[in-house]
Amino acid sequence: MRSEGSGTADLYRRARPPPRYPASAVRPEIHILGISIKTFGVAFACGFLASGAIVAKRLKEIGKPVDWAYELTFAALVGGLIGSRGYYLIQNWSSVKHDLLGSIFSGSGLVWYGGAIGGAICVLAWAHWRGFLNARLLDLAAIPLALGYAIGRIGCQISGDGDYGKPFHGFTAMGYPHGTLPTPPGVTVYPTPIYETLAMGLAAWVLWRLRDRVRPGLIFAGYLVLAGGERFLVEFLRRNHRVFGGLTAPQYESLAMLALGLLWFVLATRHRRGIWAAAPAT
Repeated sequence: MRSEGSGTADLYRRARPPPRYPASAVRPEIHILGISIKTFGVAFACGFLASGAIVAKRLKEIGKPVDWAYELTFAALVGGLIGSRGYYLIQNWSSVKHDLLGSIFSGSGLVWYGGAIGGAICVLAWAHWRGFLNARLLDLAAIPLALGYAIGRIGCQISGDGDYGKPFHGFTAMGYPHGTLPTPPGVTVYPTPIYETLAMGLAAWVLWRLRDRVRPGLIFAGYLVLAGGERFLVEFLRRNHRVFGGLTAPQYESLAMLALGLLWFVLATRHRRGIWAAAPAT
């Protein structure tokens, strides 16, 4: 995904030691039989395939038609692409308004929060059509959202598309001199896509393990807390511009997710006699 921030030149005024990893570790494109394939697109597709497999398995577990997985994944894909592109265009209106049509169909410029919003709208419309608009739908979406995000960040890392962090030359530092949005030669930064892949991959695993142990709706609440908390923290290492109070726009969006998830847990504890699901009858 394209970073929401821009104007990186002022962050790299001083050269850093050479990257610890070989330049071949970043590869925006691969060439097969004369065809150029974007590595981020490959990761994007893998994320949807993995998410679709999770949805299919969960639908079978809860006694719903497995074929719904294809419909739901397609709805999320269409809504996600439209939302992520639209959000990017709104954020960068001053630079894209002179070539709006070209920017709409450009191969770069996707914002995760826009994709989440667009995907959610289409999935909710699909769920209304199928009569599946309830807390179980939210839980069904939570784990694929976390897993898809983790896999998507692998694409950001491999393509070097600008989602990396600020200048840094500690233990995990690396450079992206041949990325889609390259760092200057000799400059190393925080490889934040790696951090996010690890964090959200772990979050997906935890939520999957809890899927039958908590009351309906609370898997999604857990996702809001974990995803919101992860993004809020990693933003301190990323290049995005601060908009107010020393925080970035994604941090305020993350705080909203975090607050909603925590409120959900509080209300569940008060009105549903705890968060744990009742044990099955024996």
